[in-house]
Amino acid sequence: MNTTPISSYRLIQKLHPISLLAQLTSRHATGCLRIFTEIAFWTINLEQGKLTYASYSDKLFDRLDIHLRHLSQKIPTLNSGTRVQMRLMFEPQDESQSLTYADYQAICWLVNQGHITVRQAAILIEELAKEVLESFLVLKEGSYEFYPETTWEELPKFCYLDLRLLVESCQRQLRNRQRIPSSSNSGGSSPVLPTNKTPQPQPQQQNRQIIPQPNNLAPVDSPRLVRRTLYTIACIDDSQTVLNSIKSFLDENVFAVVTINDPVKALMQILRSKPDLILLDVEMPNLDGYELCSLLRRHSAFKNTPIIMVTGRTGFIDRAKAKMVRSSGYLTKPFNQSELLKIVFKHLG
Repeated sequence: MNTTPISSYRLIQKLHPISLLAQLTSRHATGCLRIFTEIAFWTINLEQGKLTYASYSDKLFDRLDIHLRHLSQKIPTLNSGTRVQMRLMFEPQDESQSLTYADYQAICWLVNQGHITVRQAAILIEELAKEVLESFLVLKEGSYEFYPETTWEELPKFCYLDLRLLVESCQRQLRNRQRIPSSSNSGGSSPVLPTNKTPQPQPQQQNRQIIPQPNNLAPVDSPRLVRRTLYTIACIDDSQTVLNSIKSFLDENVFAVVTINDPVKALMQILRSKPDLILLDVEMPNLDGYELCSLLRRHSAFKNTPIIMVTGRTGFIDRAKAKMVRSSGYLTKPFNQSELLKIVFKHLG
């Protein structure tokens, strides 16, 4: 086992991804390769030169969710409720709450809960790795370091992937996207990464080595306890169009949405529904959002309930008013589904 670190570079410099991966493969390296640029970072975990996981910081859980949605067509338990619960448990809301290998621990949790099998986890990891490697292979500059990673060693492993075959597959995909013919090697193309074995047929079968021991997985502790998969959200807005949009954005399998278009009657309706989170429009007739938020905060039942002010106003004075009435957050109109879900996840976590 070779765990000797490659020289670490702290300054941005030219990168040669293929050469870097070739070094690690030829050394049968075990450890974690981290690559940094000004906007993102990549993590590639290896054991004896085999890839066990690869991750890319940009839209980490969004990309994982896309793959899980695809799998959910064949696996009913991977419904939106399960996926939202997973994100609430593992997706960091900010850097201070960052969980080491949060996305991988989420996959471990899915296996431990019986939502996916070890084989399905291996397939998922391979597809994610291809995405990560494709984005890594086109890098021209950055910094990197390679070192033994004790935290990673403690986590269960689902597969060991042939890095050479993965890189070749990614290169083909990149060429296809760029519409550049792979002309120079009209016969069999030579491997871009070294291998000690004669290339074997059916690379898709040889690419992945499954570890078939699901019963030996250590439980993954959840950073936050999720008590239920159905949350009640109260939406108070005098515009029925806005209420309908919010309701369509929030999955009915996960959220019970209570819509209220009369601010005067809102307090009684909120008392009856006892929501987990309140979305409150600022500009309403008779009683504006700031006044209603202040009234809610005076009630013992809503002292700690997340109240999100929803408004088209973005000025300093408006935000100051929101803080004065102890609102929990601020959502600016117009907003899309992703922005709404992000702030909801943040305050329900």
